[in-house]
Amino acid sequence: MSTEDKRREFDDIVARLTTDYPALSRAPWPRWPRPVLITVLVTAGVVWGFLSVAMVAWGLRGLALTAAVVITAAVAAVMDARKP
Repeated sequence: MSTEDKRREFDDIVARLTTDYPALSRAPWPRWPRPVLITVLVTAGVVWGFLSVAMVAWGLRGLALTAAVVITAAVAAVMDARKP
């Protein structure tokens, strides 16, 4: 069986499943434009660097700040993933 046949069979199975179970089909994850993605990743890297320094320099207060930022970012990511 060639790769193309397997791909076609897979697409047929997915089509049948989404027809039988409409809840399985959803809008694709919205992609950010490349410049926005690069800006967000660079900013996140710089912030993480500053937080790493803060954990060493400020001790427990730096650790608490880092934990607060990470928890806030995780909650924001979950909220963004669940929006319609």
